[in-house]
Amino acid sequence: MILIQLTDLHVRPLGLAAMRICETNVLTERALRAVRDFRPRPDALLITGDLTNNGLIAEYQNLAEMLARLIDIPVYVIPGNHDDRANFRTALDHLPGVSTDPEFVQYTVEHLPVRLVMLDTMIPGQIDGELCPRRMAWLDRTLAEQPNKPTIIAMHHPSFACGVGSMDSILLRNPAGFEALVRRHRQVRRIICGHHHRTIIGNVAQAIAMTGPGAAQVVDFELFTDSPGMWVLEPSAFLVHVGLDDGSLVSHAVLVERYPGPYPSVPDRD
Repeated sequence: MILIQLTDLHVRPLGLAAMRICETNVLTERALRAVRDFRPRPDALLITGDLTNNGLIAEYQNLAEMLARLIDIPVYVIPGNHDDRANFRTALDHLPGVSTDPEFVQYTVEHLPVRLVMLDTMIPGQIDGELCPRRMAWLDRTLAEQPNKPTIIAMHHPSFACGVGSMDSILLRNPAGFEALVRRHRQVRRIICGHHHRTIIGNVAQAIAMTGPGAAQVVDFELFTDSPGMWVLEPSAFLVHVGLDDGSLVSHAVLVERYPGPYPSVPDRD
């Protein structure tokens, strides 16, 4: 099993940049081309929130066109804080699961060797995220349905601190409650998130938790500061989650851009 995770595309209407200078449409299309050309062929593409920059119908339509033109594998999406849930559901209704829940964009994917629980953590108009009582109850009930199948939870907002002040101020609200819920469901192996625009690895109860790098802009790396969260144009990347024959899961960070090589590894004669 091969799952590719893209996150934080921040797509704009055709021809417009994000934040004045970031050509997120170009960078998103480049990332989607890398997914298209990835070998072996992935089983699915997961996009973990902030599909658009301002939640506009024109932005979702632009992304939908790119996906239809470039991607021929199943695409599973959830919203982030930059999304608009109503416009998301209207423009991306053709994607699996988007309209399964009457209120939130959350659903399960059952046909893979691991079970995917796609979780909606957005709060309209807010940067941080939450699981309200209804969503917590849905998650608890959903996980209880299949206690013996390895499970990945995909959500936009991480719940674990990482030491970067700008990131740790916009986490999932009530992380202790979420961690306690995960601990009750031992089949949860991975929690994969977006939001932070960097590859960060932590843990939530027994599960390895990680955030994916931004497909467009990357947040500047500054530990233990009060930086407002500036962004840079470092090389963008995506995560590849692989299920091995022994039932284990491994995750790789892969750069979107191609570089010189590959060259043969041969011993130097001196």
